[in-house]
Amino acid sequence: MAKETNLSGKVSGLAAAADEQHEPILLNHHPDDQQDEDKAQIVFFLSETTAVSAGSHRPDAPNDSPALEERETWAKKAEFLLAVIGFAVDLGNVWRFPYICYKNGGGAFLIPYVVMMVFGGLPLFYMELALGQFHRSGCLTLWKRICPALKGVGYAICIIDFYMGMYYNTIIGWAVYYFVASFTSELPWTSCDHPWNTNSCALVGPVDNGTFVRSPAQEYFERNVLENYRSDGMDDLGPIKWSLALCVFAVFVLVYFSLWKGVRSTGKAVWITAVAPYIVLIILLFRGASLPGAGDGIRYFLTPQWSKLAETKVWTDAASQVFFSLGPGFGTLLALSSYNKFHNNCFYDALLTSSINLATSLLAGFVIFAVLGYMAEIRNVSIDQLGLEGPGLVFVVYPEAIATMAGSTFWSMIFFFLLITLGLDSTFGGLEAMITGLCDEYPVLLGRRRELFVGILLVFIYLCALPTTTYGGMYLVDLLNVYGPGIAILFLVFVEAMGVSWCYGTQRFSDDIESMLGFQPGPFWKITWAYVSPIFILLIFICTLIDPVPLDTQDYTYPAWSIKVGWVLTAIPLSCIPIYMIYKLIITKGTFVQRLVKMFTPEDTSDPRNLSQMTLTARDAVAPSTVSHHSTSYGTQV
Repeated sequence: MAKETNLSGKVSGLAAAADEQHEPILLNHHPDDQQDEDKAQIVFFLSETTAVSAGSHRPDAPNDSPALEERETWAKKAEFLLAVIGFAVDLGNVWRFPYICYKNGGGAFLIPYVVMMVFGGLPLFYMELALGQFHRSGCLTLWKRICPALKGVGYAICIIDFYMGMYYNTIIGWAVYYFVASFTSELPWTSCDHPWNTNSCALVGPVDNGTFVRSPAQEYFERNVLENYRSDGMDDLGPIKWSLALCVFAVFVLVYFSLWKGVRSTGKAVWITAVAPYIVLIILLFRGASLPGAGDGIRYFLTPQWSKLAETKVWTDAASQVFFSLGPGFGTLLALSSYNKFHNNCFYDALLTSSINLATSLLAGFVIFAVLGYMAEIRNVSIDQLGLEGPGLVFVVYPEAIATMAGSTFWSMIFFFLLITLGLDSTFGGLEAMITGLCDEYPVLLGRRRELFVGILLVFIYLCALPTTTYGGMYLVDLLNVYGPGIAILFLVFVEAMGVSWCYGTQRFSDDIESMLGFQPGPFWKITWAYVSPIFILLIFICTLIDPVPLDTQDYTYPAWSIKVGWVLTAIPLSCIPIYMIYKLIITKGTFVQRLVKMFTPEDTSDPRNLSQMTLTARDAVAPSTVSHHSTSYGTQV
C-alpha cells in the first residue's frame, strides 16, 4: 500500500501534461533507478489513470464520457476575438449608447464612461476571461473549483440566459421582418396609402407650429409589424401573429446551425456576423455624413456639457452602460474563453476587445446622429423631439430617414442586415453560455449529444418565446427586458466578484493567471478585483432598486399584477443562490462547521501549475516508454 501511494504521488497529474500538439510523453531511462517491476507499475498506472486525470476529474465517468474526450479549442485566435467582440457589441451600442451619451453631457460623458470602464467594467471583463481560460469550464462546473457553495450562481446565469433567449430573438425577428419587407420597389413605410394607415398619418416634412403627427414609419411599426392596436396590453395579449412568429423561427434556425457543433460552427459564423456590422456601419457613416444637417447632428452628439459631470445620475448611467455593454455575468465570457489554449494572452484580449467596444459605440453614435441631424432639418424640429432611444430609434426614426433617401431600398436592406448581425452575435454568446455550462456539468447526458441537446433546447425556448410574437408581444418584451436579466444580473456579478476575490482569493487567482501568462497581475488589478469592482456593481444594483427603469409610457400603463410578475421573474434566478447553499449544506458530511468549511473550499484540487514539475519528476523515475493519452479539459496545456 505504501508503494502504491508513492507511485500515485509521483505521477499525479502527469497524463494531463501533454503539450498543445498532443505529442506522447517520453519517459527517460535511468538504469540505476527502481526495479523493472516499479517502472512497469508506474507506466501501467499512467495508462489506467490518464483519461480521468486529463478529463473533468470525474473518476466515476465511463470510458466513453465526453469528459474524457479532448476539449475543443478555437481553430484560430481571430475566431475567439470576433466571438467576444460580437457578444459585447450588440443592439445596445446602436440604440442606447448614442442617446445616453447625448443625454449626459455629450462629449463630456466620455470622461465618466472611460473612468467606469477602467475601474469597473474592464477588471470584471478580464476576470471572467481568465477564469474561463484557466479552469476550462462553463458557469456551473467552474464553481466547484472556486467556491462550491456559490454554484447556484451558475444555475441563475442559465435562467437569465433563458430569459434573454425568449425576448432578444424576438427583437431580431422584427429586424428580419423589416429586412424582408425591404425587397420591394418602394419601402412600405414611405407613404400613408396602406390599409394599416390611419387618418393621423402624415408624410415626413415640416408642420405648422413645429408639431407633427404620426409618421408612416411609426404606423408601419406599430400597426403592421406589431399590430399592437389589436391587443389590450398585458391583460389580453391577443393571438400569435404568425408572420412574425415565422421571422423569429428563422432566427432560431440560424442560431441552431451556428451553435450545434460548438466552436467549430460558431467560429465560422462570427466571420460574417461580427465583421459585417463594421462594414455596414462605415458605409452608413459615409452616407449619413453626405446628408444635409448631418454636421449639426454630430455636433449635438459630441458637444460637451461640462456641468453634467457634477450630477450623480451621469456617473451611474456611465457605470450601467459600461456593465451592460461589456457583458460580464452572463456566463458568455467564461464559456468562450474556456475553449482557448491554456497560454493564450487573455489580458491582451480584454484590453483589445473592450477598446473595440468603446470605439464601436462612438462609431454608431456618429452614424445615428448624422441621420438624426438630417431628419431634424427635414422636419424643422430639434433633434431631441425625434425619439432617440430604444426600438423607436432603429425601427421608426432611422427607417423614416432611409425612406427619404435615393436608393432607399438598398439602404434599408443593409441597415436591417446590420441589426440582424449585431443581434445574432449576442444571442450566440448568451445561449452558448448556457449550453457550455450544462454540457460541462452533465457530460454523459448532454455533452456527447450536443447537437440533439441544442436542438431540443432551442425548440423549447422558441415555444416559450411565442407569446412575444402576439399582438401585445411588445409589452411582454419590455417586461422581460427590465425584470428578466436587468436587475438580477447585477447582484449575480456582485456575488461572483466576491466569490472569486474573497472566497477563492485574489492572490490565488493571480497565481493562476501567472501560470497562464507568465506574469502576475499588478496591484491595480488585485485592488479592483477585491474592492473597486464589487463596489462598482453594488452601486449600480442599489441605484437600480431605488430608481428602476420605468415601464409605463404615455400610451400604456402596466397593470399592478404584471409588475408583481416581473419581480417574481427577478427573484427566480436570485433564489438559486440560497437554495443551492441549503442543498449543499444538507448533502455535505461532517459537523456544521466542517460542512461550512467544505462548502467554501474548492473541491477540485488539481493545479496546472504543478504539472510541469510532476512531469520532470516522473521522467526521472521511470524507464523509456511512450504513453498515449487525451489532452482534454482543465489544466492540460502547460
